[in-house]
Amino acid sequence: MKFTDLNHSEYNPYYSNYISLVSPEIDLIDALEEGKDICLSFYRSIEKEKWTYSYDSGKWTILESLLHVIDTERIFAYRALRIARGDKTPLTGFEQDDYIKPSAANERSMESLLEEYKIVRESSILLFKSFSNEALLHIGSASDSALSARAAGFIICGHEIHHGNIIKTRYLN
Repeated sequence: MKFTDLNHSEYNPYYSNYISLVSPEIDLIDALEEGKDICLSFYRSIEKEKWTYSYDSGKWTILESLLHVIDTERIFAYRALRIARGDKTPLTGFEQDDYIKPSAANERSMESLLEEYKIVRESSILLFKSFSNEALLHIGSASDSALSARAAGFIICGHEIHHGNIIKTRYLN
């Protein structure tokens, strides 16, 4: 299913910032696959000296940002699974900042994070490929808002682009 088929009633307006970063002509699976290749290439090109740099006090490092992208993908893939399977249980939100410190991202190498990212993304691709078109349209509740399984997939894609853009503009200049 293409992004252009996505209806605004399928997600909280907060996520429009992420979803709007995804090409409107792309299919969800293609967006996930292309995003994987772009992300791997981008992070591999970052010099090691920059990995633990943060542009301001209290801001995440590049390693922490990448692990945040991975964590968020896992959470939204889980949401998509529950919703696509017809689970109507409201899903709670998560506080992203609470995940960073215990992650110990700055103690890891870029290579280990990229291996984890690759495996998580490949798992997400297989998950979304397994959903029928009907399942992708199922609507559930996450963070007190409507969310479709397919919107969760496009949020994953746009969220990754968003953080890549921040790194390009605030960390690598």
